[in-house]
Parts: sequence; C-alpha cells; structure tokens
Amino acid sequence: MTLIPCYACESRFRPEEYFLACHDYNRGMDLVAWTCPRCGNRDDLRVLPDAIGFGYPRRGRFAVQDSFRVPGLRRHRQDLRLDISLNKEVWRVSTRLRQLS
Repeated sequence: MTLIPCYACESRFRPEEYFLACHDYNRGMDLVAWTCPRCGNRDDLRVLPDAIGFGYPRRGRFAVQDSFRVPGLRRHRQDLRLDISLNKEVWRVSTRLRQLS
C-alpha cells in the first residue's frame, strides 16, 4: 500500500487519510489545498494521473516542482469540484465559493 508523505513533518498517510484532508479546489489554477492532519502544514497540490504534483502558484498558473507517485490515482474535473479516485474510492473536493465585497 502506498503511504503519502507530508513533506513538513514527514508523517505518512494512507490514501483515504490523505485525501480526506484535501479542501478548497481552485479550478482556475487546477490545484487543491491540503492541510496535514498531524502538523497543520498547508500545501497546494495538483492531482495528476498516477501522481500528486507539489509546487506553487507562479504567473497565474500552478508550477509543479516535484511529484509523488500514487499508482491508479485518477481525477475528474467538475464545474465546482474535483473528484479524486483511487481503486474504488472517490473523494470530492469542493470549490469554496468566495464572497464578492
């Protein structure tokens, strides 16, 4: 079984633990916010086929600098959410609607 790391505290998580900690899908930049359940570190990531891409926003895009392989990982973009699937499990990460001021 693949254990996915938090690069801040080096904890490792089963996929269901990891993807339950994903929140706030930004469809425009195609990134997901993730907060480590152990240390509270927040990372931005992109779900790729068979991998998670880590990086940072740059010039209006998300630049993937490093990736972690997760065989079988898939994604499906919806209007206001990203569906992440692995094996038979699916996690839905919604877009947080922002208030106009």
